[in-house]
Order: sequence, then C-alpha cells, then structure tokens
Amino acid sequence: MIFTQYYLDCLSHASYLIGDETTGRAVVVDPRRDIDEYVRDAKAAGLTIELAIETHFHADFLSGHLELAAATGAEIAYSSVAETEFPSRGMADGERLSLGEVELEFLHTPGHTPESLSIVVYEHAGDDVPYGVLTGDTLFIGDVGRPDLLASIGFTRDELADQLYESLHNKLLPLPDATRVYPAHGAGSACGKNLSTDTWSTMGEQRMSNYALLAPNKATFIDLDTEGQPPAPDYFVYDAILNRKNRELLDETSMPTALDLATFERLVAEGAMIIDGRTPEDFAAGHLQGSINVGLEGRYAEFAGSVIPSDVDIVLVVHEGFELEGKNRLARIGFDRVVGYLENPLGVMVANPEKVQRASRMTATEFMDRRSDIAGLQLVDIRNPGEIALGTIEDAQAIPVGQLPKRLEELDPAAPTVVFCAGGYRSSVGASVLREAGFVDVSDIIGGYSAWSELLPA
Repeated sequence: MIFTQYYLDCLSHASYLIGDETTGRAVVVDPRRDIDEYVRDAKAAGLTIELAIETHFHADFLSGHLELAAATGAEIAYSSVAETEFPSRGMADGERLSLGEVELEFLHTPGHTPESLSIVVYEHAGDDVPYGVLTGDTLFIGDVGRPDLLASIGFTRDELADQLYESLHNKLLPLPDATRVYPAHGAGSACGKNLSTDTWSTMGEQRMSNYALLAPNKATFIDLDTEGQPPAPDYFVYDAILNRKNRELLDETSMPTALDLATFERLVAEGAMIIDGRTPEDFAAGHLQGSINVGLEGRYAEFAGSVIPSDVDIVLVVHEGFELEGKNRLARIGFDRVVGYLENPLGVMVANPEKVQRASRMTATEFMDRRSDIAGLQLVDIRNPGEIALGTIEDAQAIPVGQLPKRLEELDPAAPTVVFCAGGYRSSVGASVLREAGFVDVSDIIGGYSAWSELLPA
C-alpha cells in the first residue's frame, strides 16, 4: 500500500493519497485546490487516481475535487446523504471499496456536518485491525469537530453535537486501539479549539487523552464541545456553499496580470482592495495607502479571507517572484478575483513617496513606558476568546481580527488606537484594516501579548 499524507501548514489542512501497488488503483481524500502534487506523485508511483473523496463539505478551504476530476478523469465521492451540483458518487454507510489488496470502508459520521464521512483503511482486505481511519473533521488529534459552523442549515448546534457524540461512540471508538487516526486538520485550524500539533495518532491514544472522548456522558460532551469555540472567519460559509457547486477550475500555472501604477490605481478606485503580502516589518517601513497587510509567511489565505469580502476584486503587492503564490493561496479559499499585481512595487514606492505611508509599531517595553501618557487610549486585543481567557492587557477591548471589519462602530476612529495579538502577525493585519477604514492614529505591539507577558512580575 502507498499511503501519503500531505500537510499544508498555512491552512492546517491534511489530505491523503492512498494506492494499491498490486493494481495501481488509487484515491485522493480531501484534496486541496492546487492538485499538481497529487497528480505528479501518483504518476511517479505508477498509480491511477480513480476517486476524489471528500469527507464533507469543507468550510475552511475550497476543495480540489473538480480540478482532480478534470485532470485525471476520477469520479468524485461524498457521503450518500450529500447533495452536489456536479456529478458525484454517494458512498453508503458501511460500504466497502476494493482497490486490490487495499480496501476502504465508508462510515457515516455526522455531527461536524450532516454529511460527514470517515474512511477506514485496510492494508489487506482480511485484516482484523485496520491500518488507519481518515476522520475528516469528526475526530481530530486532541479534539473533535465543532458542531456550530453549519448549524443554521437545517440543524441546531446541539442537534449536531448530539449526532457527533453518537458518531464517535458508535462508529469510531469501536475501532481497535492500534488503528491510526488521520484527521483533515491540525493545530491552528478554526474547525476546532484544541487541535494538537501532531498530524496523526492512534485510537488508543485518543481514547486515553482526548478531552472530548473522556466526557462521562452526552450532556457533558455537548457542553465541552460547544463552549469556547473560536469565531469562524466570514469566508467559511462562502466556501461551504461553494464546495457544493459546479464552479470554474483553478489553473495553478497561470500568472496574475502585471499592473503599472496607473492601472493599479484605477482598479483600486473602482473598488479593488489591496493585499500587501510582505512581512509586517517590510509593511511598516512603507506601503501604499489603503493596503491591508496579510503576510505570505503566515496564515495568508485564512486571514485574508477573514478581513476581505469574498465579492471584491483584489490587487496584490508582493516581493518579486511571489505573485503566483499569492494568487494560488487565495484561490485555495475560493478568492479568485485577483485582477493583478503591482509591478516593481518597491520601485513604485521610491518614485512616488507621496503615495506611501509608514505603519507605527512599538515594542512591548515602549508601550508599557508610554501607555499612561497616551490620552484617550483605545487598546484592542484581536486574539480569539480562548487565548484571551489565559490573560490579556488591562483595559483591552476584545475584538477578534476576523470580526474587526463588522465591528468598527464599536471603536472611535479619532482615538489613538493600539492593537495587539499573540506575536505581532495578526496585529499588523488588524491595524492595517483600521487604517484602511480611516482610523487616524493606529499602532500595534511587536511581539504581541507574548512579549508583554514577559515584562510582567513573576
């Protein structure tokens, strides 16, 4: 058997290639949208991808099932209760699929979503102990799926949590301890609140250590699973719906259009938003007015999708050579309206200093020293509730970064404003959102709350 996990750090997303070496037949599970790596690896291993399997309608990224089907001729498979606008194969609960020696068993495991599916993998059809189980967003390492993302579509949050409990206890927990657990996401994903940095585990380990599986009864489980979940980025609903639809395919080799300054400014005047993908440090040193800073070195697509609407044109500012990466990473969440990138941005800024502004940043020490002298200070903690529960800076107002665009009225655009996160990446995003919205005096804290907490007395 060939079993390959592909882990995409910037989205905390895991996908899988499973192939039978005796027959050359293979499947891909939960593919990302840029599918070249799966196709290339399958060809190198002498495999033919016959099926693109989705464990559910993902909300945090745009799946690559349509791209994979177009590239390989593979069928697309979901749970038999899923309804798609494109041709797909419905896998019944308990149905088995033979690839040769390798056999897959499909289990309906609703709860995170109504159509959630898990896939038990047998290296040999007669094995008593499965090689592993691909759990999608039903069971994570150290956590379980959240039941609230699609609660507005026909089910309440508690109804889905009830289904999740039954799925875990009746479908997954009966699997042998040695069965490996391969989820669709890891630490950092907003699809759960306590995901491990480990990308796989075993049923035995999860049975002993996963807080949700240790709940003594269903009521306790529901309380544990539903409280303290991080805010879902706005693009989640957009992606969950788009993943059901027949849509345009991504050409991951197609460069975005190079723009001169005049064309760039015309597009912005017509409503395009500027995403500056450079580091917070480079952005602070100088950027075009109106830019939103979402650095490519971080969770670029996730935070761009958190603060940029899905229905606007986008123009990119990135260092030379990163234009295609910027476009493709936004495409991973279905943000396809990248209309171009500014050519030679550093040269443009040097030649047009009147169009450039700097971003105010201060160290935690500087903020501690100056805080009492800033009249009317407005301090904003843009971390998630779970982070804030562990500590924050006194008098900070809590607004998670993804909620900033919709909660601007809670802040005074004329007041001196200081934004902080955990380490300084999100705060640059949030501070740039406020500047773009017309806030006149905005700074963020380098190193964020982590740096601040180091200054506090032991």
